[in-house]
Amino acid sequence: MIKADIINRVAEEAKITKVKAVDAVEAVFAAMKRAMENGERIELRGFGVFQVKPRKKGIGRNPRTGREVRIPPGKTIRFKPGKNLRNLQ
Repeated sequence: MIKADIINRVAEEAKITKVKAVDAVEAVFAAMKRAMENGERIELRGFGVFQVKPRKKGIGRNPRTGREVRIPPGKTIRFKPGKNLRNLQ
């Protein structure tokens, strides 16, 4: 599923125009992005949790040359699915 599919589903489910659905989806994604930039945890009950976690520095390997490459410390986003999402079959 891509962003356009999400927009189409929102328009269909909420019975709104695609223009309004685009605005709604963009607003949700922008709010989530801002929250994660600030290091906030996003919890969507029944769906899951997005959390910004620190990533340690390390050493990787360039697959073409085989040379070792230093990987700087940084941040990464982790997603942990909620109970309802985990139990889908």
